[in-house]
Amino acid sequence: MDSKNYAEVLIDGEIYTLEGQEEEAYLQRVASYINEKISLMKKQKGYTKQSRDYQVTMVELNIADDYFKSQERVHQLEEQNRSLEKEAYSLKHELVTTQMKLEKALRDLEEAKKG
Repeated sequence: MDSKNYAEVLIDGEIYTLEGQEEEAYLQRVASYINEKISLMKKQKGYTKQSRDYQVTMVELNIADDYFKSQERVHQLEEQNRSLEKEAYSLKHELVTTQMKLEKALRDLEEAKKG
């Protein structure tokens, strides 16, 4: 059975106890990420004058935006990887074909020298 890890983290001035299978360092990284988002939002004009619900929703939207952009980047990298794998396969095939032609040419040359 997987053990649970607990970590006390500070998010926007409040202490929370998080529980999860991840290591404490990871949970601290997550909290740090959220704090960075909150900090960036607080720099936006008028943000702090809005209701707490509005502020939380804006942070959530920014995190969701990061998530979807990351997902798109993963998709692009996967496509790029597939394309590079196809290109590498094609280049390997071309190399093998060229090596076979070279070997045949060398054999033909040796036979021509003998004959």
